[in-house]
Amino acid sequence: MQGMTADEVAARLAVKVDTVYAYVSRGVLRSWKEPQSRTSRFDPGEVEALARRGRPRRASRPPALDFMIQTALTTIGDHDVHYRKQSALALARTATFEEVAQLLWTGRRDVRPAGWSAAPIVLPEVPAARDRLRIAVVMAAAADPFRADLSVPAVVDRAASLIATMTEAVPSTGHSRSARLSLDDGAPPRRGTIAGRLWGRLAGVRATPELVGTLNAALVLLADHELAASTLAARVAASARADPYAVVLAGLGPLSGSLHGGAPLLAAQLLQAAAESGPDAALARALEVHGRVPGFGHPLYPDGDPRARVLLELLRRASPGHAALGVADRVVATVRRRSQLEPTIDLALAALTLVTRMPADAGEVIFAIARTAGWIAHGIEEYGEEPLRFRARAVARS
Repeated sequence: MQGMTADEVAARLAVKVDTVYAYVSRGVLRSWKEPQSRTSRFDPGEVEALARRGRPRRASRPPALDFMIQTALTTIGDHDVHYRKQSALALARTATFEEVAQLLWTGRRDVRPAGWSAAPIVLPEVPAARDRLRIAVVMAAAADPFRADLSVPAVVDRAASLIATMTEAVPSTGHSRSARLSLDDGAPPRRGTIAGRLWGRLAGVRATPELVGTLNAALVLLADHELAASTLAARVAASARADPYAVVLAGLGPLSGSLHGGAPLLAAQLLQAAAESGPDAALARALEVHGRVPGFGHPLYPDGDPRARVLLELLRRASPGHAALGVADRVVATVRRRSQLEPTIDLALAALTLVTRMPADAGEVIFAIARTAGWIAHGIEEYGEEPLRFRARAVARS
């Protein structure tokens, strides 16, 4: 069937091309690619039906509530994620996490190294890393008398320090010496990055610039993902003019759920079970316990999560032939045979934590530190909107 191009669909619906791909990500429109082509095609009949009934207010994927929030930050579509119109998949290979955070916050990638210093706080003896992150945010807020300054320069400086503070709050598994980071940008390996500092606290194997580069890629790929549950919560807080620390705390709430930031831990447990008892037994047990297969089947990527593909590719290059990757491959093959589901970035992040012998909760820690960059970016954007614009109406249950 000769389908319509994205430009043609945008013209017919009187929307931007980014909005067309947003419709695809939400299940409002379907797309496909012709053989040997990277161009998305759309069903003319489906497009015409959408044009006649007007802009969708509800997703075709019940029971999700679907509403549009205009953003210049992140768009998902055509098998890629874009941060301010730059491919996140490409940035994962060529940019530091700090550069990507600056891009999200300001539209520019230049980084001021002095701004990435941790706040001088002393944490109580709390063993769980996820709890230490929350406590660090609260203590950093309490130590900042100017946290109510919501101007962009002040928020950006505060955000850089907060991410460094959260990184330093992670309990060290051995030593906290920063490791060097290598990227595919032609520059020599760098030390002192957030990825290198986080490696020194989480990893249980000897660092290589390539492995640290893979951790950096995970941070980049997880920095933002449009309006995920945690990001929406962060924007609601910012709409009420909560300070940046409170915005991050608002995001940390939903992120802790097993269907969000806690998903990498379940995926890691699946891989560990598969290594011990085989993929079939591990998958059967996961379905029995969770009612689903952790780390597979992202609703926005029916053809597979491109972030997972990039992260697994970098991990293979950094640690070729590792046994944990072999287990992941067998699990992926088994899931594809049984359900045709594709791996998500949660599965790739789980594989990274196993290859590098990180603690069980390391996936959530990496996720939280990375997504803090996105929450701050959405907070900055929301500060520029009319306040208190999120007000849902309750309907009496019959």
